[in-house]
Amino acid sequence: MTNSVNIPKNLLPEDGRFGSGPSKIRPEQVAALDAGATTLLGTSHRQTPVRQLVGSIREGLASFFHVPDGYEIALGNGGASCFWEIACATLITRQAAFGAYGSFSAKFAASAAAAPFLEDPVVFKGETGTYRLPERTDGVDTYCWAHNETSTGVAAPVRRVEGSLDQGAITLVDGTSAAGALPVDVSQTDAYYFSPQKAFGSDGGLWVAVLSPAAIERAARVESNAGLPGVCRWIPPFLSLTKALENSRKDQTLNTPAVATLIMMENQVRWLNDNGGMDWAAARCAKSASVLYSWAERSDYAHPFVTDEGARSHSVVTIDLDDAIPASEVVAALRENGIVDTSGYRKLGRNQLRVGVFPSVEPADVAALTQCIDYVVEHL
Repeated sequence: MTNSVNIPKNLLPEDGRFGSGPSKIRPEQVAALDAGATTLLGTSHRQTPVRQLVGSIREGLASFFHVPDGYEIALGNGGASCFWEIACATLITRQAAFGAYGSFSAKFAASAAAAPFLEDPVVFKGETGTYRLPERTDGVDTYCWAHNETSTGVAAPVRRVEGSLDQGAITLVDGTSAAGALPVDVSQTDAYYFSPQKAFGSDGGLWVAVLSPAAIERAARVESNAGLPGVCRWIPPFLSLTKALENSRKDQTLNTPAVATLIMMENQVRWLNDNGGMDWAAARCAKSASVLYSWAERSDYAHPFVTDEGARSHSVVTIDLDDAIPASEVVAALRENGIVDTSGYRKLGRNQLRVGVFPSVEPADVAALTQCIDYVVEHL
């Protein structure tokens, strides 16, 4: 049983939400929901008001990511895990190579392995707490990895595999826990895709992708079975990237979206851009992450899990605790005091804290969190 610990109020953060997804939603986003109670919520997503909302999201993201000429912002139903299946159905022609270094990067590789119409993927596996990018491989037409591995707090580079363009291969990067928090050059990808429940401070169930002309052309060719000898597959409409793009160009989604998610995301995108866009958001997250890593390095009982400083995430921070201090008891005591969602990723199975430091989280609250952890450990 956890001993009850009452943290002094002067030590507590103003906001105790540090989830790695779903993440903190700003009060202004909730106010936006209230403002749209009679004009947006409960109305048709095919009509002008909601389409204007989607249009604002697409325009705002194009600005935030400095989208190159010819690239397009697409969105659809189902979340980033759905996009894995869309990619298997419409973007991977025959064979993909994956960097797999955590639960989520491995799941996409597993989807490709399960697809009966694709050859077995080539998987470059990294040790837990590190990253490994795929390497140029003959016969591969698609390279895939995660910008940020949410399960471990590892951030990987986003750059095309050397020689991949000469192969005619495309690059797909999962940005779910990185987009909006870590700097990225999307021109190094053909699909940079993510869900809005992390840095974009919204709810899940939606996927967004920044698509290159090459990805758009690839999907059109695969879905029409044109110019790709031997490629013939049934693609459910829900997994059609071309249909998602056609709807996105009309500022709508294939099926009915969660309008509340759109409202909160639109508010967050405007907030990020109004404050300075990607540069501001990345600097803010880096500041918060630095507070945690510096604290852990000074601590007698806490240590950054990711040993390579260059691979440490600035959006999801993982901190190991000495075995004598059960992380579960620390997490429980923090929760009793209103500080929530600091537990490590369950499948990783480490004595660990995991802290989301997305743009909505105040750096001052991160500093307060470190004081609260110290207080709890001292008084358990």
